[in-house]
Amino acid sequence: MADWVPELAARVARDGRAVLIAVAHASGSTPREAGAAMIVTARDAVGTIGGGHLELEALRIARDALSNPVTPSSWVVRFPLAARLGQCCGGVATLAFIGVDQDARAWLDAAVACLRSATPVALVSRIGGAREQPAQLLVTGDSVSGSLGNADLDSAAIALARPRVRTRAAGAALMQSPSDGSTTLLIHVVLPHDFTVIVFGNGHVGRALVQVLGALPANVRWIDGRDSDFPASVPPNVEIVATDAPEDELAAAPRGAYVVVMTHRHPLDLQLIETALSRDDWRYLGLIGSRSKRNQFEKRLLARGLPPGAFARVTCPIGVGSGLAIRSKEPGAIAVAVAAEILALRESGVRDDFSAVRPLAEAVSKGRF
Repeated sequence: MADWVPELAARVARDGRAVLIAVAHASGSTPREAGAAMIVTARDAVGTIGGGHLELEALRIARDALSNPVTPSSWVVRFPLAARLGQCCGGVATLAFIGVDQDARAWLDAAVACLRSATPVALVSRIGGAREQPAQLLVTGDSVSGSLGNADLDSAAIALARPRVRTRAAGAALMQSPSDGSTTLLIHVVLPHDFTVIVFGNGHVGRALVQVLGALPANVRWIDGRDSDFPASVPPNVEIVATDAPEDELAAAPRGAYVVVMTHRHPLDLQLIETALSRDDWRYLGLIGSRSKRNQFEKRLLARGLPPGAFARVTCPIGVGSGLAIRSKEPGAIAVAVAAEILALRESGVRDDFSAVRPLAEAVSKGRF
C-alpha cells in the first residue's frame, strides 16, 4: 500500500524525525503481510502492522529509538509471535525499523511525486550502520535518488531492486547485497493505487460511503455540483470535485475504476449512467435505487438507442451482491454493503481483462456474486 509514503514525508517535515516500521518477512500465521508498514514519531503513529501485542512492542522499540541519539539508522527484530508475545496466531514476523530524518527529504519528495504519477518505486534500506551514514536509496524503472553511502553498494542495490519494480512485485524482502555478501538490504516495493472509486452525489448515502471508503487503500473522487453541501473535512484519500459537468469526470476516469452513481436527481443519475455506458472498461458501475428504478432506466435507455443487454453492466440495486445479508436502508448500512460489494469484485481476480467484467457485473446486479 502506498499510503505510508506521503504520511512519512509529512511527519518528517513536521517533526524532523520518524521511524518507519515495515514487515520485512512473515512466515506462518501473522497479522499482516510483508510490506505492511506504519510510521512512528515522538507524538503519534499512523498505519498498522497488525495491532495487538506485536504492534505495541514495535511502538515501544521505535519510541525508544527516537529518544536515543546513538540508535543505528536501521535494524531488524524477529518476533516469534507465540513464544515472545503470547499471540496465538503462532507465526513469525520480522520487522525492519528504519530511522528517517530531514536528510531524507530529497528521496521522500521524489517517492511522493512518483506515486502521484502512477510510477512504482522501491525503497532500499541498508540494515545496520551508524545513524549519520546515508542509508536509503529510491529506485524506479529508470531513475535513482539517495544513496547507501557506497557506489558499489548502490549499484548492487539497484540491480536487485529494479527487476522487482519493473515486474511490480509489491511487498518487502530482506536480501544480501552481492557487492560484499555481508550487507543486508531491505527492498520495499511500493505500487501506486490502482483502486479508484468515483462517487457521484453528496447526499446521506454518499457521505456515509465516502467515510467507509476512507478506511480502504483507494483513491476516492467525490463529485457533486452542490459545492456548499460537502463536509468541512474528508478522509485523506478523498478528493472533492465540485462541478456543473459531472459527466466530464467519467470521460477522464482511469481504466478499471469503480463508479457509484447516487445523486439527488433521477434525471442526473440517468445522464451519468448513459454516459458511463459509452465505456466498457469499468470494473464496477453501480446505481442506487430499487429494481423498479432499474427497470425504468433500462427502458428509457433502450428507447434512446442503448444496445440490448448493455444495461446488464449496471449494478442496481447496489449492495445486494456483497455476500452480506444486509437489508437495512440506513445510509451507513447501505455504505458498508456497497463497499463490501466493491471489495468482493476487486478481489475476484479480475484485473485488466475487462471482457470478464460484464458477466461478473451482471451476477453482482442480480445478487448472485
